[in-house]
Amino acid sequence: MSEMKPAILRPRELKTNDRGNGARTTPLVTRKCGSTSMINGITAFDPGAAIGLHKHNCEESVMVLDGQAIAEIDGERYPLGPNDTTWIPANVPHRFINASDTEPMRIFWVYASIDATRTMMATGEEQTIDAEHGYKPGASA
Repeated sequence: MSEMKPAILRPRELKTNDRGNGARTTPLVTRKCGSTSMINGITAFDPGAAIGLHKHNCEESVMVLDGQAIAEIDGERYPLGPNDTTWIPANVPHRFINASDTEPMRIFWVYASIDATRTMMATGEEQTIDAEHGYKPGASA
């Protein structure tokens, strides 16, 4: 029997990280709760906010929870609304934009690897998703 225990995660009780440019991320399933194979969370976007074009070293799926989004994937733009879901293969440049100038937008994202990284296309800077959320391997949860 595994010593791992299930987790109940309540976003309103978890730390939210400011990503800049009007985007804030709340990590949910991560190493901190015991995950060994996936990461997920919620990112909220202020009206008109966007994150920079980037890619990951693993597959990612994103579902729009609230608001209207534009998913820019490999140079094409797709309008998305609540419950619309994307699947993005590893190493495909993409980003999400709040399509509204007046309403917030929220997405739920899942990475298919606990070791997911983000590489910014403009700078080539790469870091682990864990590092973005303040997790350091070997540190206590």
